[in-house]
Amino acid sequence: MDRIVELIKQDPVRVNALKCVSLLGLPQCYIAAGFVRNLVWDALHGFQVATPLNDADVIYFAPDERDPNAYLYYEAQLKQVMPEINWQVRNQAIMHTRNGDLPYTSSLDAMSYWPEKETAIAIRQVVP
Repeated sequence: MDRIVELIKQDPVRVNALKCVSLLGLPQCYIAAGFVRNLVWDALHGFQVATPLNDADVIYFAPDERDPNAYLYYEAQLKQVMPEINWQVRNQAIMHTRNGDLPYTSSLDAMSYWPEKETAIAIRQVVP
């Protein structure tokens, strides 16, 4: 895990993305999937050119959030500060209805249902 954190720290775009996402202040909030997987893949294979990100999947867990479209507000905020990234923000507390699963108990529980285990990895910036 320490190696992944070191790889992230060496990538200015990812460091900035983590900072921007942490400023949203969302509960159990992470950037997941290709954001981490692509970086690890590139390091493992010694790629000199980074695999481009299709999007940045931001997940959070807010079971009391009333507006099912709140994610649009968060995406707009992120696009304002980092327009070069295709942000995809989703509240995992409601994603079980879309996926036909039992209700999830946390962001990490939701990730355990993802069909591609290689993408079931996430990172967040912990603000002291």
